[in-house]
Amino acid sequence: MQDYIIVGSGLSGVTLAHFLRRKGYTFTLISDYSQQSSIVAGGIMNPIVLKKFTLAWQGNLQLKKATAFYRTVEKELAIDILKFYSIYRRFNSIKEQNDWFAALDKPYLSDFLGENLVSNIPNIQSNYSFGKMEGAGILDTNLYLKESINLLQKENAFQEEKFNYKNLLINADHVSYKNTSARKIIFAEGFGVMQNPYFNYLPIQGNKGEYIIIESSELKLESLLKSSVFIIPLGNDLYKVGASYERNFSDAKPTSEKRDYLKNKLDDVMSCDYKIIDQQAGIRPTVRDRRTIVGQHPKYKNLFISNGFGSRGILMAPTVSEQLIDFIENDKTLPPEIDCNRFNHLY
Repeated sequence: MQDYIIVGSGLSGVTLAHFLRRKGYTFTLISDYSQQSSIVAGGIMNPIVLKKFTLAWQGNLQLKKATAFYRTVEKELAIDILKFYSIYRRFNSIKEQNDWFAALDKPYLSDFLGENLVSNIPNIQSNYSFGKMEGAGILDTNLYLKESINLLQKENAFQEEKFNYKNLLINADHVSYKNTSARKIIFAEGFGVMQNPYFNYLPIQGNKGEYIIIESSELKLESLLKSSVFIIPLGNDLYKVGASYERNFSDAKPTSEKRDYLKNKLDDVMSCDYKIIDQQAGIRPTVRDRRTIVGQHPKYKNLFISNGFGSRGILMAPTVSEQLIDFIENDKTLPPEIDCNRFNHLY
């Protein structure tokens, strides 16, 4: 019998697999790659909410944990997946500039926000200055997930198939799925949790996001830019621009409507030529209280969930994954802000 079954190969499932592997637990990760939000994500690991100039929940602590975790993955897999950049925040008013300076007096924020404003950035239009933030990372999520799964395949710890909930047998001290038995099962399906009969009572919503990839030989932007959209350098004159947010959607395919939306936003920011060469879309799992959801099923004590990471999953996943494993294996208490039992009244 194995220790765990993990369902889902996105950011949450793969990060859980790394922690379980390091701690010596046996497991099988099952996925059909149907949830693509991690693959098409912007990859930004940022502890600061740049819209309001505030620290994300436990953002400074999560940044340290995430940095150490991804650096260890780089060594284990012999890949380069994490780079750090400055972020320029394009101000839209004098009030925003004043709010930036006010934020410098808040705990922890002065470690990230620069005191000196930048008056202009070549080929970027603005009637105001720019604030400069340090300490944000960009994770190559596609490479992280791909190489992690390659490792699991080599170790016979990965099973490619669509998980069929009807084949899950729940016993008092273990679960069985087809030919695999395990002490516990963790569901990390992202938006796919809506089809999960055990956890579909949770208030997880789909938030469709779309990006465009542009090419511009004139822009020469080496840092990230945050305005009404993010502009993320990819190298070789390529940039990822996004993202859109949409609650009501019919599928996960890119749309011409959001392509035009992002193009119009970009045209308000850039003053040089570019061309759109690609478009991507994915559905983020989000929670109404904007906190992730992890923990134990209210009835079936060997069923667990890790979901709802939203747009800060890269920052949060290492910390939350370790907290979940410590909760299961060492009886450590989960932070109440993320414990799924806060929604037990909905079950």
